[in-house]
Amino acid sequence: MPVNIIRRPYNLSSCHFTPDTDPLLARIYNARGITSQDGLPRQLQQLNDYRQLKDIDKAAEILADAIIQQQRMLIVGDFDCDGATSSALGVLALRSMGGHADFLVPNRFEYGYGLTPEIVEAALSFQPEVLITVDNGISSITGVQAAKDKGMQVVVTDHHLAGRELPEADAIVNPNQPECPFPGKNTAGVGVIFYLMCALRTLLRSRGHFQKYAEPNLAELLDLVALGTVADVVKLDSNNRIMVFQGLARIRSGRCRPGITALIEVSGRNAEKLVASDLGFALGPRLNAAGRLDDMSIGIELLLCEDMNRARELALELDGLNRDRKAIEGSMQNQAMAELEQLRFDQETERPWGISLFQESWHQGVVGILASRVKEKLNRPVIAFAEADNPIGEAELKGSARSLQGLHMRDALDSIAREHPALIIKFGGHAMAAGLSIKKSNFEAFKAAFDLEVRKQLTADDLQSEIHTDGELMPGQMTMTTAFSLREGGPWGQSFPEPSFDGSFQIIQQKLVGEKHLKMVLKIPGSELWLDAIAFNIDNRQWPNPNIRKIKAVYKLDINEFRGQQNLQLLVEHLEPV
Repeated sequence: MPVNIIRRPYNLSSCHFTPDTDPLLARIYNARGITSQDGLPRQLQQLNDYRQLKDIDKAAEILADAIIQQQRMLIVGDFDCDGATSSALGVLALRSMGGHADFLVPNRFEYGYGLTPEIVEAALSFQPEVLITVDNGISSITGVQAAKDKGMQVVVTDHHLAGRELPEADAIVNPNQPECPFPGKNTAGVGVIFYLMCALRTLLRSRGHFQKYAEPNLAELLDLVALGTVADVVKLDSNNRIMVFQGLARIRSGRCRPGITALIEVSGRNAEKLVASDLGFALGPRLNAAGRLDDMSIGIELLLCEDMNRARELALELDGLNRDRKAIEGSMQNQAMAELEQLRFDQETERPWGISLFQESWHQGVVGILASRVKEKLNRPVIAFAEADNPIGEAELKGSARSLQGLHMRDALDSIAREHPALIIKFGGHAMAAGLSIKKSNFEAFKAAFDLEVRKQLTADDLQSEIHTDGELMPGQMTMTTAFSLREGGPWGQSFPEPSFDGSFQIIQQKLVGEKHLKMVLKIPGSELWLDAIAFNIDNRQWPNPNIRKIKAVYKLDINEFRGQQNLQLLVEHLEPV
């Protein structure tokens, strides 16, 4: 598929950075909409004020009363990394303030997503008087009512978009609920519960509670906030960047949870040099593997664990699950691409614009990753389905959706549901990702409706693959000093992308390593600079190719560490012959 390489525009004449700011970083920041140091806050004092969150005072009152009266509190979380970090943070914070707190996380294969009446029944064994949702609950109308009917007080904390109806909870803390003035609309679920714990601590302090109990330093939980925020791929706006920066600083200085240390070890990363991408691509997937293939309780137990030896055992278990997940995902991806290979038309735009995929053997816990991979390859909105565990009644499919810029996935599903009321059983999510359930017998009808909805909202130009870069680097900028500066200039992440560059190179050497990675030595034309480079997960049917000696590449400057030695390396994300 042809790719347009687009260089991000910048205008340094409008910038007011401090004199010691690296000129290259200034250019990169400006290309991301930042014009001065004020746009790069890193201190906790610069966080958005929690008092702007609607209902947060009401929620804090409920939890403060529960702690003082020694009521039992139960946290019900989601089964992904954001849900796991949210659950662990909530339990740790409540216990540190003298509360009786436990957690329950739904097994996705038994209960599905969110606070359902079935989860409420399972929660009764904990005898909770207060039930707190984290990273879910905003769409749990019947689940919240079931908990209320059992005599529980319910506090919903969530960040997902609200539907037309809100649950009848005692308090809802969600920056994306109607009439909430909090500016941090991109806050992840773990950030929302962190804010609530800060409000709770302030309230308990005013009540004199910490004359009896030691007042906790909630900044100690920012490692969890950083991990959940990055892994959930929410936008790294300035508020999220503060929390991620502070969390990474704690991890790098060795002041983090034993479970996070164990995940770093099993991932083969260096804690002292950890960056946001390590959270998203190394730690997060291992934690997510528990919820995808087994039970996220393993992941939460790891994050709560105080014993380093036990943490290492659990991290190894998660690492094994992640290897299994990769194998399952690889098989599913091959099947999906083989199916899509049959869609051969004269014009690329004649393919389905909105792609729906389903095969009987697919694993329910891995369809989200599959949808992401296919979307990346074809640059089209994708929904991948797997059969749901639904022994009673008609067979159902559960789908995971991934979108492109220009198509708000949740709104697209809402539009389909309005036009075809019987087609979707339930759905929820964000602009770029969503989940849904449909009857198996409706798959073909949904497939057609989704493609039609995508065609209504997108144009052919929207389907053109684009890679945005920060332009070209001169040979004198291809240094370890530049690489260090870029690494420390973050944290980088969603909507604040890590710097990447493009340029033309001569291939001096090329060979395949690990069956699917292309190792190269490149030379910049007109210079004597030779550079090590690697392109991961290339098409080994096309590479290496001794007939190709010149390429155009999109790359990131990386520092490769091997046996204690550090060397400059280009991480090639896209290459094409010249």
